[in-house]
Amino acid sequence: MSVEIIAPSNSPEKPPENLTLESTLQDLAVFNFQVETSSLAKDVARLFQAHPLLPGVILTVNGEFLGMISRRRFMERMSRPYGVDIFACRPIMALYQIAQTDILILPGVALIVMAAQRAVQRSPEQLYEPIVVQLEPQVYRLLDVHQVLVALSQIHQQATWYISELYYNLSVTQSELEAANSKLQSANSELYRLANSDGLTQVANRRCFNEYLEKKWQELGEEAAELSLILCDIDFFKKYNDTYGHQAGDACLQQVAKTIVEAVNYSAGEVSPERLVARYGGEEFAVILPRTTPETAVSIAEQIRVWVKKLEIENIKSPVCSCVTLSLGLASTVPRAETSKKDLIAAADRALYQAKDAGRDRVILDFRLEKVIPE
Repeated sequence: MSVEIIAPSNSPEKPPENLTLESTLQDLAVFNFQVETSSLAKDVARLFQAHPLLPGVILTVNGEFLGMISRRRFMERMSRPYGVDIFACRPIMALYQIAQTDILILPGVALIVMAAQRAVQRSPEQLYEPIVVQLEPQVYRLLDVHQVLVALSQIHQQATWYISELYYNLSVTQSELEAANSKLQSANSELYRLANSDGLTQVANRRCFNEYLEKKWQELGEEAAELSLILCDIDFFKKYNDTYGHQAGDACLQQVAKTIVEAVNYSAGEVSPERLVARYGGEEFAVILPRTTPETAVSIAEQIRVWVKKLEIENIKSPVCSCVTLSLGLASTVPRAETSKKDLIAAADRALYQAKDAGRDRVILDFRLEKVIPE
């Protein structure tokens, strides 16, 4: 095991000076702290003790990235009753399997302002989990969220000072003011796009899905227009990951997401600004189709299923087919006061499970939009 701090002429406690809106995660100090999953938990504990600034551990299997466990989660598990007795002399993998959670992975070229936004959007229990920074293929480092927030504060101060100087300096030309405002607008637009997109697949994320569905539910309810929803699930994706590895799994998710977007837009004849493709969960995707009849939605879902299957991504462990396939469930309704968007999601989810129970690699439409009874 080795610990190395990769820093652009600054320590990890203090971000570099002169940060701007264009500054990226590569401009900050990152930790290279990697251990094999076979390493004993007690050895990892010694390294944490010897290096108090380390925010976590990158876990590898034969040198390949597996995941990350933060100092906070590691210490929390080890400090529980009998935690040391249970884990100290066992491989760190045993503790990781129990304590693992979703991790935020961002490319090194990601803007600091975007990274800060993505970090604070996480659930409260994940708020202080370090960010995994991918500097290049197979090169992963750790970044403390506190450092990102401090850097963001510096950027904000710099930007505020710069704009103030521009407005109050009589020698500033109109073109300089417009250029400065243009930079701010571009940065804000990019920040909004990144905050609403899934980092791996580049389609909309779950947060964006929820907000857009709520917006369209209200809008189409007033118009008495139809709203359709498709839920897509990659068949036997866990078997795929176990067989080919997580990197191949990530590549598969990216290909499937790209194909779903292409299939949805192809059926419209052009890029449709109203139709939204989102990553709904791990291997699940959702498609929101405003002003779309059930018949058209079924046609779109079948188009998605066929196009993904034609990718011929090998999945030898799938009992259904030798390549990656999708199961799709969909529902359609005209939003009304007596129902809610939760009812539409529940109906599409019910149809998805019917597709799985019927043998997978198929499309099922749920005609029953039953009201969800609150618990």
